[in-house]
Amino acid sequence: MLDLDDIQHILLTRTPAMTGRYEFLTFDRADAGRAWLSEMLTTVQSAADAAASMDASARWVTVAFTWTGLRALGVPEQSLATFPAEFREGMASRATILGDTGDNSPQYWGGGLADDQLHAIAILFARDEPERRRCVDEHNRLLSRCPGVRSLSFLDLNATPPFNYAHDHFGFRDRLSQPVMKGSGEEPTPGSGAALEPGEFILGYPDEKGPPTDLPQPDALARNGSFMAYRQLHEHVALFRDYLRSRSDGPEDEELLAAKMMGRWRSGAPLVLAPHHDDPELGADPLRNNNFDYKTMDPLGYACPLGSHARRLNPRDTAVNMNRRRMIRRGATYGPALTPGARDDGMERGIAAFIICASLVRQFEFAQNVWINDRTFHELGNEHDPICGTQDGTLDFTVPKRPIRKVHKGLPAFTTLRGGAYFFLPGITALQYLAGRLP
Repeated sequence: MLDLDDIQHILLTRTPAMTGRYEFLTFDRADAGRAWLSEMLTTVQSAADAAASMDASARWVTVAFTWTGLRALGVPEQSLATFPAEFREGMASRATILGDTGDNSPQYWGGGLADDQLHAIAILFARDEPERRRCVDEHNRLLSRCPGVRSLSFLDLNATPPFNYAHDHFGFRDRLSQPVMKGSGEEPTPGSGAALEPGEFILGYPDEKGPPTDLPQPDALARNGSFMAYRQLHEHVALFRDYLRSRSDGPEDEELLAAKMMGRWRSGAPLVLAPHHDDPELGADPLRNNNFDYKTMDPLGYACPLGSHARRLNPRDTAVNMNRRRMIRRGATYGPALTPGARDDGMERGIAAFIICASLVRQFEFAQNVWINDRTFHELGNEHDPICGTQDGTLDFTVPKRPIRKVHKGLPAFTTLRGGAYFFLPGITALQYLAGRLP
């Protein structure tokens, strides 16, 4: 059974938030950090509490820490040493492994995200803009009461029209394929695979391999926790639109090329089930929009290219040991929508997401290194993920087609990494431990 009263809500719930803020913090003194956390504990919700109060709530708060943040709070060195090496090193130091090179390099990240002074993040999801402003004012007052805790930077979030479903700035429907864990109370939708052992995502539970091992110590700190990889991706919307237009014969052809790169139409309809024309009703139907495989229905990629974004990030039945690679994704968009047909206005806009998993190496770093930025994924030869992979103008994107395939050469970067970090997401009891409330 999952201890839903002790798991932070972000692991198990999606909220009806339309806006919010990520606040990145540093602790100059351990006692100040613990005082801040003690007050934040009154706002952090468990999965059980969030589920029970979802309709009545207007804001949802999550708190997480970097390894240097745990040290800044006063966690003993012998405990800090039990955390995985990749978490101790941090995302910026592992940029080469992740493919964060060129314009994606940590030297270009903003907001102090590549700095060892990044200690914590307060994640606010708010139902509407007035509630976001109220919560920001409340948190600013808390910071004024806790000298020694400073805000390094923040990122304000906002949904963009149409507001009736989640989507990115490129216009693609989001939140389509998420794993389900045993004990969560959810049932997998058709085609999404069986429910997985909770230890794939939450520390202290059995995973697909067996009982939990090598957990951080003490148990009060690790139990019901998880790890999060934060990624802020700027989306070059005007460039994407211009590229599609320059390589297509009319609007219908543009939409097909966009779908080929993503692996789904903008409506969310998968190419495997709708290979020639969009089907918005299919895309909006959770009982149908994941009910497909690749090995038997599209082994050569004639419908969904082998190197498309969706196929890389979820290879389904064409990957080995897939149940040990799944990840939970949470996040939101930021920045204003770019009006259709408008030129690049120089504004920042994109996705700011958290990839949640029990093992940063086995799940997140594997996906970045082997699926997103491996040139030879599915033996393609010279390709990265066309949407979020590292691009330097020398790589291709192949669209299989009879009798002659189409190879798009010299793909530009449609996204740029603006920052990232590794966080530990403690359980509620662990937050009390960190705040000094437990013996």
